[in-house]
Amino acid sequence: MKIAATIARYLMGIIFLVFGSNMFLHFIPTPPMPPGPMADFTRAFAVSHYDIAIGFFQVAPAILLLINRYIPLALTVLAGMIINIDLTHITMAPSGLPMAAIISLLWLLVFLRVRSNFAPIFEPAPQR
Repeated sequence: MKIAATIARYLMGIIFLVFGSNMFLHFIPTPPMPPGPMADFTRAFAVSHYDIAIGFFQVAPAILLLINRYIPLALTVLAGMIINIDLTHITMAPSGLPMAAIISLLWLLVFLRVRSNFAPIFEPAPQR
């Protein structure tokens, strides 16, 4: 399990570093999107420059994963990203679901390795 989690951590780090960096540098060419909700959604991100924030919140935790520091923090930040990626592909672009599922699985593998760090979140609040 330790080896699988380590491989998952590196893969997830590389994936988010590459695709998050692409939000800034645009080195991966993207074909024109067919008209529809996904094209409108993507255009809104680009016009508002919200994609820069998305890129930052992908690159920063990716670096943490790759240098093996603050893994629970990186997973927490990426959890929100991954939920949005999953929902986007479920609702607007089903062709991307396999990759979204792989990313979710990688996140889960890394999470299971460090789940003890999240234990206090799931404890009941003390009674007063």
